[in-house]
Amino acid sequence: MKKLVLVVVLFLGIAVVAISLSELETILLTLRKAHLEFFILAILIQLLWFLGIARMYQSIFHLLGVHEGILTLSRIATAANFINVVAPTAGVGGIALFASEARRRGHPAGKVTVAAALFLLLDQAAFLVILSLGLIVLVRRNDLDAGEISASFFLLCIAVTYAIVLYIGYRSEEKLGNLLAKMARGINRLVKLFRKREYLSEIRAREFAHEVSEGFAGLTEKPSSLVRPVMWGIFNKGLLMLILVSAFLSFEVPFSTGTIIAGFSLAYLFLIVSPTPSGIGVVEGLMPIALASLNVNWSQAVVITLSYRTVTFWVPFGVGAWAFRSLHTDGEEPSARAAQ
Repeated sequence: MKKLVLVVVLFLGIAVVAISLSELETILLTLRKAHLEFFILAILIQLLWFLGIARMYQSIFHLLGVHEGILTLSRIATAANFINVVAPTAGVGGIALFASEARRRGHPAGKVTVAAALFLLLDQAAFLVILSLGLIVLVRRNDLDAGEISASFFLLCIAVTYAIVLYIGYRSEEKLGNLLAKMARGINRLVKLFRKREYLSEIRAREFAHEVSEGFAGLTEKPSSLVRPVMWGIFNKGLLMLILVSAFLSFEVPFSTGTIIAGFSLAYLFLIVSPTPSGIGVVEGLMPIALASLNVNWSQAVVITLSYRTVTFWVPFGVGAWAFRSLHTDGEEPSARAAQ
């Protein structure tokens, strides 16, 4: 509950600061132009996004010989998203939830663990395709600065690190176990400067390496088939861009295709590289600046950002909370320990 309160405070705090920095009268004029039908359309697109995410998971599961329904995967995926917000662990909490649900449903936990890890990698690969288009737009408008280049490079490094870890796990369980154990020792040494107990378990790192190796052993198709889930990832990013379009239309703010692509690319980039879960507070603070740099009026940029984040953050958060509560075994909450 304390973490949820912190998330709400961060969101509202950024909103108050953003509004105080602009002309309140202009914001009120923008709000008066609001068209509720476009906001409802944005919510419907967000609901379609849930199914798109599930379809991407399903395509990855199929590669590993695991078969599960779209509605079930959509529920687990939204619950995993909720876990990653309230217990941020760089996506590990969500992977643990998938593994736990796999055991409960009779699927090999190793395969599902690999599928969830592959999802993180391929989702980032899909976004890198969109980001490259956004950077091209910024270059053409002479609006690309060092901060955006640094953040893009940081994201690329994260994706490459994920890819290397998974590739090592695909080739050798022992090498991956040694690598993860070494990383855990290094992180624990750093964390010991601030807290006495260990933050990561070397034993769990080796168990994870075993699960990854076991999961890859069931690969039923060629690695080139990973293109299909990447295409689903690009489709899902397209849905999020449509939500941004709906936000512009809601307040009668003119826009171009380049503005949507570049604006979304920067907002999603801030979300990934942000130190806060799902970019809470960071996206709300930086997205208006990014839109303003794309020739959107500052007051309009603030309202569009808050509308966009309401649909893309709070709607999934609420649905995810319901999904997490609905996943149960004998009436008990699912995977509660996995989320810790």
